[in-house]
Amino acid sequence: MSSNNDVVFKEVQRFRQPLLWLVILAITIIFTYGMFRQIILGEPWGNKPLPDAMLIAIFTFIMCLTLLFFFVKLIVEVRSDGIYIRFFPFHISYRKIPLENLKKCEACIYSPLEYGGWGIRYGFKGKAYTISGNRGVILELKDGKKLLIGSQKPKELVKAIDTVLKKRKQSLIS
Repeated sequence: MSSNNDVVFKEVQRFRQPLLWLVILAITIIFTYGMFRQIILGEPWGNKPLPDAMLIAIFTFIMCLTLLFFFVKLIVEVRSDGIYIRFFPFHISYRKIPLENLKKCEACIYSPLEYGGWGIRYGFKGKAYTISGNRGVILELKDGKKLLIGSQKPKELVKAIDTVLKKRKQSLIS
């Protein structure tokens, strides 16, 4: 793998939608209150309280999910030898798309519903890596596959890919 010194473009995206976080934090606060009341104070929480073990299990799951949403990030880099994608923590290392496999790339506006929402998605339109919004770049590969990369800077991403491709062509000619 090439060094990080030749990074032409880098974008790091996280789940930062206010409405999403409002829902996540509301659920977390409600269950934290329930845990405190039932486990610490010893008062049943609600009309039909859950057994303590079940409440602890649900609370643990909610906390893990909250932490997951906090730490998830999509990292996209354009380097001299390819496009690198990492959806942390699901990808331990970067996924490389070699430039020689690229047929076409273009900025686009997409509907998250077309791909089944945000995240790592596989659908009829191809694979997608998205975190938020509806803007991105569609890569068409020489094998006919398509890949959507969500981006808050789609024009800059396309420009970086085009710049690297032009440099590669010039070096091949020279």
